[in-house]
Amino acid sequence: MKNLVILISGRGSNMVAIAEACAAEGWDARISAVISNRSDASGLDRARAWGIATAVVNHRDFDGREAFDAALAQVIDSFSPDLIVLAGFMRILTPGFVQHYAGRMFNIHPSLLPAFPGLHTHRRAIEAGCKLAGTTVHVVTPELDHGPIVAQAVVPVRPDDTEDTLSARVLAMEHQLYPRAVRWWVDGLLEAGVDGRIVLRTGESQLLIEGDGRPPG
Repeated sequence: MKNLVILISGRGSNMVAIAEACAAEGWDARISAVISNRSDASGLDRARAWGIATAVVNHRDFDGREAFDAALAQVIDSFSPDLIVLAGFMRILTPGFVQHYAGRMFNIHPSLLPAFPGLHTHRRAIEAGCKLAGTTVHVVTPELDHGPIVAQAVVPVRPDDTEDTLSARVLAMEHQLYPRAVRWWVDGLLEAGVDGRIVLRTGESQLLIEGDGRPPG
C-alpha cells in the first residue's frame, strides 16, 4: 500500500477530494498524514475528523526557507511517504527540498501551464483575452510551476467571467483532476517518455474538459 502525505496551507479542498476518492474507489493507498505550515488551516480539522494524522510546521518559527524546509522534510519523512501531494501549499520550496523528493512530488496549479505560472492566474487569463483557462497537475521541479505535466483540465473563459467566477469553475475541475492523477500514480500507470513527457500506460487522454466527466476518447 502506498503512503501519501498531503501538504496544505488552508481549507485543503483538493485534499478532501483526494481523500474522498481514495476511500470511495478503494485505492491501494492511504493518506498517512496531512501537514500544514499554518496551525489555523481548516483542512487540518477535516483530516482529523477522518482519523488522519496531522502535523504543523510553522514557517514563521524558522530563520529562512532552508531551515523551514529541513524541518518540514524531517516531519514528512517520519510518515514514510511514497508520494508528496501539494494541495494549496503556499510556500516556495528550496531546490534541496525538491531534490530530496525528486520524481515523487505532485502539485496542482490553477492555469494551463506553461501559461501563467505564479499568482493571480485567473485575472491574468481574463486580461490576456484567453478563450480557455484551466488547471495543471505536474511533477514538482526546482523551477516554480514547471515540471512534467501529468494532466490538465480546461474550461472556457466566458465573456462575463470575473476572476471569482472563473476561479470557482476551475476549482471544480481541480477536484476531479487531482484525484484522478494521483490514482494513476498509485496504480502505476504513469511513465516518463524519452522526451521527459509523462504519459499514461493505458493510452487514455490526460485532459479533462468542463462539462464532461470523462477524458475525451
